[in-house]
Amino acid sequence: MNLLLDTLCKEKYVEEARDIFLLLKSYIAPDADTFNIFIHGWCKINRVEEAHWTIQEMRGHGCHPCVISYSTIIQFYCFRNNFQKVYELLDEMAVQGCPPNVVTFTTVMSSLSRAERFEEALQLVLRLKTAGCRPDTLFYNCLLHTLGRAGKLKDAINVFEVEMPKTGVVPNTSTYNCMIAMLCHHGQQQKALSLLQNMENLTICKPEVQTYYPLLKSCFKTGKIDTLLSELLNDMVNKHHLSLNISAYSLLIHGLCRANRCEWAYNLFEEMISKDITPYHRTCRLLLDEVKAKSMYDAAEKIEGFMKKL
Repeated sequence: MNLLLDTLCKEKYVEEARDIFLLLKSYIAPDADTFNIFIHGWCKINRVEEAHWTIQEMRGHGCHPCVISYSTIIQFYCFRNNFQKVYELLDEMAVQGCPPNVVTFTTVMSSLSRAERFEEALQLVLRLKTAGCRPDTLFYNCLLHTLGRAGKLKDAINVFEVEMPKTGVVPNTSTYNCMIAMLCHHGQQQKALSLLQNMENLTICKPEVQTYYPLLKSCFKTGKIDTLLSELLNDMVNKHHLSLNISAYSLLIHGLCRANRCEWAYNLFEEMISKDITPYHRTCRLLLDEVKAKSMYDAAEKIEGFMKKL
């Protein structure tokens, strides 16, 4: 029965699923999964009151609501920035002996951060610890991202360098990406490069293209184009065997054009084309203006010819 109900609810036929449930429940006893399917279904069609009622119905059938039951409704309210309801549900979970887990806290923190309610988001750390919940890597990644957006670089560094090792939580690639981006944003390029070097020495995670984005941007800000930029690109391609994607090429071409290095930018444009990566129209437009200003007429002709095909 659950498979049928789940299929219907995922397709938003929740009322039809409900009718089938009422017909079959006398023959097939519902379990917690049955009611969780309906909770998810009601939330999916924006009928959260029915989802709340389903939790009460669970108890009437001798089933105990679990973290999934509450977290589904919490997620619904998070997407709508209705944090008063979120807090009410967190309190209800504690009273009902069903404390939130780390996934629940991560979801709420992420939503608060997205709504720029940073202080509230950071207060969840204390709430998590009070609940006896152990943070994991995804929680810390969310915390670091929140601290970064709140401008609390020192606190983020402390979490990364002290708290995570103390709690035995291992950082992953996303953790390093977040820290490197944060350090670059605050002008601490050297510390970001040290983190990259630490990352390269690990076996559990390795740099990816996204790891390098903030470092590449910082090269243009500091003017270290001939030295550091060339070194980073060489490491990406030859050391880590990473392939530049459209975002990386666009970042480089735009940065090089602004740095008056349009010859290099045009070489990257040709490299993109040879790899069947289609540049954005704005990238072509910028590069075209730059090569024309440099009297690079052959390059301009090729760019114009390519743009006509877009």
